[in-house]
Amino acid sequence: MKEKKVRIQSSRVRAPKQIIGIDIGDRISRVCVLSGDCVIVREEPLPTTPEAFRERFDGLGRCRTVIEAGAHSPWISRLLEELGHEVIVANTRQVRLIYESDSKNDRVDARTLARLARVDPGLLRPIHHRTVEAQSDLAVLRARDVLVSGRTKLINNIRGTLKAFGYRFPRVSASSVGMRLRESIPDMLKTALLPMLEHVGHLSAVIYAYDKTIVKLGKTKYPATQLIQQIPGVGSLTGLAFVLTIDDPHRFERSRDVGSYLGLRPRQSDSGQCKPQLSITKAGNGYLRRLLVGCAQYILGHFGVDSDLRRWGYALMSRGGKNAKKRAIVAVARKLAVLMHSLWVSGTVYDPLRHVRAEAA
Repeated sequence: MKEKKVRIQSSRVRAPKQIIGIDIGDRISRVCVLSGDCVIVREEPLPTTPEAFRERFDGLGRCRTVIEAGAHSPWISRLLEELGHEVIVANTRQVRLIYESDSKNDRVDARTLARLARVDPGLLRPIHHRTVEAQSDLAVLRARDVLVSGRTKLINNIRGTLKAFGYRFPRVSASSVGMRLRESIPDMLKTALLPMLEHVGHLSAVIYAYDKTIVKLGKTKYPATQLIQQIPGVGSLTGLAFVLTIDDPHRFERSRDVGSYLGLRPRQSDSGQCKPQLSITKAGNGYLRRLLVGCAQYILGHFGVDSDLRRWGYALMSRGGKNAKKRAIVAVARKLAVLMHSLWVSGTVYDPLRHVRAEAA
C-alpha cells in the first residue's frame, strides 16, 4: 500500500498545473486556461502569429496545451514544444463534440479542448506531426500533384472542345500533348486552344523537373525509398511519399497498423450477430492512399509481375460478388502498405514469391 501511495503522489507532482486549450483561427486564435481543478483561469484572443505565441507562452513553465490538427498546427506545435510545453495535437475526426455541437464558437471550442485534455488525452487521439525537413520535402510532391491536376483539366477541356466540333483527340501521352497535338487543331479553334496547349507543354516541362528532383531526393537523402522500390509497381514517387508521410517507421508497433493509419481499413459497425460490410475509413493522408491504389492497379493489371501479392489479389477477385475487383484493389493497396513498412523496418531483400516457395518446401 505504501508503494501505491508513493506512485500516486509522484504522478500528481508530474501532472501539469494548467491545461490550455487553443482553438486555432486563421488570423485570431482563442485561448482557454484551466487550473488543475477544472476552473477557468483565463480566456483571451491571441493573434495566430509566431511572435504572438512566443510572447504569450514563453516563461509560463511546463503546461499541457491542446490544439486541433490543421493548417497552422505543425508550426504551433513545434513552437510550443520548443518553449518546453506538453503539446497534444487532437485528431479532428475524433472531436465530434466540437464540430457537431449546436452551440459552436471559438470560445466554447477552446474550453472543450482543455477539458478533454484534462480528463484523458487519449480521447483526442493525438496525431504525430512530421519534422520540418520532411514537411518541406513533401511540399515538392504536393506541388507536383497540383501541376498534374491542372494539366489534366486543361487536356480534358481541349478534348471536350474538339469533340463538340466533331474532331477526335489523338491518343498521345500527357507529356507530349503540347508538341503532337498542335497540328491536329482546326483553324477555327486555334485561337482558343493554342494558348492552352502552350500551358500544357510548359506544365509538362515543370513536372519533368519535379520528377528528377524526386528521384534525386530518394537516392541521396532518403535511402529507405530504395528498399521500398524493390516491389514491382512501386516507383520513386510512391516510395518517397510513403517515407515522408510515415516519417518515423518505429512509431507503429506492428506493420499492420499502417493500413489503418492510411484509411485503408474497412469501417466497423457490428452489433450482436450483425456484421455488415462497409467501405474503408478514408482516414489519414489521401494523397498517399491514392498513390497506393494506383500501385495496386498496376500489380493486378496486365503488366504486373507474378508475386504473392498479385496471386492474393486475384484470389479475392475470384470470389465474385459486387465490386469484387474494386474491393481487391483496395485490399492489395492495404497489404502493399504493410509490406512497404515491413521492408523499411527490417531492411531485407524483397522476395516476390516467398510464400509460394515456403508452401512448396
